[in-house]
Amino acid sequence: MARYTGAVCRLCRRAQEKLFLKGTRCFLEKCAVVKRNYAPGQQANKRRVKLSNYGLQMREKQKVKRMYGVLEKQFRRYFSIAARSKGVTGKVLLQLLERRLDNVIFRLGIGLSRSQARQIVRHNQVYVNSKRVNIPSFTVSKGDAITMKAKEKGLNKIRENLETSKDKTLPSWLDFDQKSLRANILRLPEKEDIQQLIQEQLIVELYSK
Repeated sequence: MARYTGAVCRLCRRAQEKLFLKGTRCFLEKCAVVKRNYAPGQQANKRRVKLSNYGLQMREKQKVKRMYGVLEKQFRRYFSIAARSKGVTGKVLLQLLERRLDNVIFRLGIGLSRSQARQIVRHNQVYVNSKRVNIPSFTVSKGDAITMKAKEKGLNKIRENLETSKDKTLPSWLDFDQKSLRANILRLPEKEDIQQLIQEQLIVELYSK
């Protein structure tokens, strides 16, 4: 399966904001956005380019794609599902992205980044409603129960991650018992639960042309 294998800090610098792609590094002074708060490229810090409406829409779409770790074909499929669903298209799109299993594992603090959360899912350590799920894009639903089952080394790594992310705020749509490593989906996520500024209307306008 295709995936981005380049420097992820470069993506944050292009978006000119933290996308939290490197785990704990994003909270340190050596974060690339803190050290070099300008777009990547040899002359980028000298250029001042005013973006068109299309440029703003494209940049917002690229930012959200990179944040959730999905490529264009998959992202367009999410938009198609959202456009056919009842409700506001932009809101439904964000709900679909937030309900990805790898994102839920990241939100719980089990993975320090979405890429690490994706690896945990791939390694058969996540069970949804007592059934093993190793597909990172699996969509969770209201009422689902998520449990972790791994060998001692894997469990120690998970608990180490939880200790590292203990100051992280747990979204209100999730309930998590760290002792038993069991989480429940209380409701569908809202835009306010994302804790990052996303202008989803720009994405809707881009794909609606």
